[in-house]
Amino acid sequence: MQLTKTVHISLVLSVSLAMGCRPCANSAAEERLGSIDAVVQEEIEKGSFPGAVVLVGQADEIIYWRAFGHEVAEPYSEAMSKETIFDMASLTKPVATATSIMILVDQKKIELTDYVGKYVPDFSCHGKEQVRIEHLLTHTSGLPAYTNANELKEQFGSLCPDKVIEKICRMKALSKPGEEFRYSCLGYIVLAKVVEAASGQNLADFAAENIFQPLEMRRTTFNPPESWTKDIAATQLLEQQLLRGIVHDPLARLMGGVSGNAGLFSSACDLSVYCQMLLNNGTLNGVRVLSPDAVAMLTTVRSHGRAYGFDVSSSYSWVKGSFTSEQAFCHTGYTGTSIVCDPASKSYVIILTNRTHPHDEGTSKAIRVQVADMVFGKDE
Repeated sequence: MQLTKTVHISLVLSVSLAMGCRPCANSAAEERLGSIDAVVQEEIEKGSFPGAVVLVGQADEIIYWRAFGHEVAEPYSEAMSKETIFDMASLTKPVATATSIMILVDQKKIELTDYVGKYVPDFSCHGKEQVRIEHLLTHTSGLPAYTNANELKEQFGSLCPDKVIEKICRMKALSKPGEEFRYSCLGYIVLAKVVEAASGQNLADFAAENIFQPLEMRRTTFNPPESWTKDIAATQLLEQQLLRGIVHDPLARLMGGVSGNAGLFSSACDLSVYCQMLLNNGTLNGVRVLSPDAVAMLTTVRSHGRAYGFDVSSSYSWVKGSFTSEQAFCHTGYTGTSIVCDPASKSYVIILTNRTHPHDEGTSKAIRVQVADMVFGKDE
């Protein structure tokens, strides 16, 4: 069994190298970042999370990439690998949903100033008639943050995407469009419907065709196939069921695993390719995914400290640490995932933990801040 997994990981690593995940032979950088090891191990020993993968890149080189601990700790144990696949949780928002929206803008199929009701007609009621796509992207639509998934499940069953959308559309706005920042999963669920209405494809298919396949992100998908399960970090033990390859977010589960707020699965290597693309103004290895203007909209402040996808300077931007430039952008995921990119130095850090495993009691705050400061801090 161990031999089989070792061979599998070796094959995946070979593919990763071909895709651009090439570790750099910079011994000085490796030595400087070697202190990350102790920080991660300390957090594992504290019980903050069972395991982690940390990857640091600069321009087109990877200067640090290591795995720690376990991808499954209960009810059995499996070691983490550098190629472990994680539930991205809210990293789905910028990587899949907002990027897809920007591609549709590039294709001139939508405008960010379009009213949401143009694509989701039932949305235009109860004070939401003037909500535009840009408001959903920046969490300034007036929508609540979340809604009770258990009530929907009890009433309509474990798979009811239409009922989730219907409930969001019936909600009253809590504030006028653009007036207040309120981080909302509901807004991004609606954005996935905008993608579907404008493109004729669901979010999973559109993102695969326009982002993941062009960038050769071969370990990135919604609803990963069963053959991937052995390489996926587990999240919560829920009612005696181990969530491993099943999205952790309750609303995303009701949406069938394809949702604008959560549902994406990916690896550190694949995310590094995505970060390189953004830091290279939308292109990588001769493939253009986004126009430079679209990258700018996705990653620079538009409203209340938020870009049209990433966070730049809102109250959630603490994940950037103390030493990034004002241009740096970031995002986190509930399951313990995060990305920080700094265009000033063309550097990025990807931290993937399974902090919700096994009982949703872990934390990844300390590691996020400490590693960011190590990566972006100045050498003495």
